[in-house]
Amino acid sequence: MKEFFKMFFASLLAMIIASVISIGIFIAAIVGMVNGLSSSLSEKDGKKTTGNIIVIDFAKRLHEQGQVNSLAVLSNGSEYEAGLYDVIKSIGHAKTDANIKGILLKLCPSPNGWATMQQLRAALEDFKTSGKFIYAYGEDITQGAYFAASAADSIYLNPAGNLELKGFATVLAYFKGTLEKLELQPEIYYAGKFKSATEPFRAYKISEPNRQQIVAFQKSIWDQFLEGSANYAHADKEAINDLAVKGVVQFPADALKNKLVAGLLYWDQVEQRIRNKTGLAGSAEIKYVSISDYAASNKRDTKISDNRIAVLFAEGNIVDGEESDEHQIASKTFCEEIRKVAKDDKIKVVVLRVNSPGGSALASEVILRELTLLKQKKHLIVSMGDYAASGGYYIASLADSIFAMPNTLTGSIGVFSVLFSMDKLMKNKMGVTFDEVKNAPYADVPTSSRPLTPAEGQRIQNAVDTVYSLFKNHVAVGRRLSAADVDSIAQGRVWTGSDASKIGLVDHLGGLDKAIACAATMANLKDYKVVTYPEPADKLNMLLKKFGSKADAKIAVKSAIKEEMGEEFDWVFKIQDLRKMNGKALMAMPFLPRVN
Repeated sequence: MKEFFKMFFASLLAMIIASVISIGIFIAAIVGMVNGLSSSLSEKDGKKTTGNIIVIDFAKRLHEQGQVNSLAVLSNGSEYEAGLYDVIKSIGHAKTDANIKGILLKLCPSPNGWATMQQLRAALEDFKTSGKFIYAYGEDITQGAYFAASAADSIYLNPAGNLELKGFATVLAYFKGTLEKLELQPEIYYAGKFKSATEPFRAYKISEPNRQQIVAFQKSIWDQFLEGSANYAHADKEAINDLAVKGVVQFPADALKNKLVAGLLYWDQVEQRIRNKTGLAGSAEIKYVSISDYAASNKRDTKISDNRIAVLFAEGNIVDGEESDEHQIASKTFCEEIRKVAKDDKIKVVVLRVNSPGGSALASEVILRELTLLKQKKHLIVSMGDYAASGGYYIASLADSIFAMPNTLTGSIGVFSVLFSMDKLMKNKMGVTFDEVKNAPYADVPTSSRPLTPAEGQRIQNAVDTVYSLFKNHVAVGRRLSAADVDSIAQGRVWTGSDASKIGLVDHLGGLDKAIACAATMANLKDYKVVTYPEPADKLNMLLKKFGSKADAKIAVKSAIKEEMGEEFDWVFKIQDLRKMNGKALMAMPFLPRVN
């Protein structure tokens, strides 16, 4: 038996070594491929595409910044995945591009937020001033997709398809009952009566303050939806609202009867209309080009100028330290980007594009300090995306001017901290008990092995209150408001951009394009070049980075769970994030209010 184990482990070791060598060779080959692809992408960049009908697929998630995809050569996909900035810029470029005849919108359930859809819609409205056409077609058209598509000349629905017109619902999950069954005790400390981030752990249902703010932001976004829909249908907002309230639109024929669509057509019939519109004969091939490919061919700013406006993208949760995942605002990594911008003398003014529900209070303060130092050298303008709330608003609070879309969710000026005491769970369910030896009263705080004493709990509440006071003070200084005014609009309350503009949290309504125009005016720039930070990430480089990290298995598992669970994935991993931040002050919206 001893010899058997010796041979077994020797063979196993040989297999491991062979595997490591194979992986090394594979990675070396991939790195070589990356270098080759990077060269080919650089050569391709700036060349014109051959298609003359731009296709925008609503199924694709539009992040703030584009992403290089060197793996596209293996999947026949786009070598560049356009971000929202690229899409808006490309639609503007297409207005005067003689090669482009029109835009086709492929409608379907979309992962994009309401402010993203609103900015896309505004760009499409602007494109229409060129006299070129916009057609939209869908088999399953959700309200978000319809809102953006309402800028089109014609919306077509499949004869057996579906068009949503049903109003909004915000559904939140509550875990208090689950925690009770598990005998897991949450210990919650917060500042701001509207700060609902901890509500799923301390209540069975929506509180009245939370219900009040949800009703308010639903109404604000619904008004925007009604306006867009009414403009397309040549009806008034009340009539469209009445259709939703009465549930009139159940079948495609109902949508057509109420002029919500221009026709009930199959895809081949839509294509024939495109041929007729562009003068193609018979069944001639239509030359489509995806918005990503079109953006890739036009993404370089060819202007030559020593005056530059930097757009600094801040997307994702705010976390401490170095970036460990895509779309994070990690304090150490992000501050390095801020310093690059601050040191570049050619950059005269900075636009911070924020799309974040917040996160770590400490990381938010570290980032805000670095932005304050930058602001001593250059003007700082903020442009808000779908979310710029809690920590997302914190890092924006001292800007010279703040822009938001009417549908942006912002504010949420509040702080919280959560701990979970698991002593009963471990003892009663698993038979595990805890004991300790300490040489000072607070040596083990924060702890999950026992409930906190009143004195220990008060210390954490004091920390939360201190950070909340600091948050409100930054807002008062940055927004030039009195302490009393800030307190009245803080309390953790979430506002839409349109409502935030009325109470002084936002200066102007508009997208990134308007923020850049404001930056140019503020810096008195007649001619300028726009540069973006950080550099667009490459999916292949990120994959290789994950290969070299100890977290590769964890990332693979996380991706698999996300694929399987869909939206419910967010709940699981937000709880996990809270566990990691056990006892720390947070400025976040862990459970993002989904308006469906």
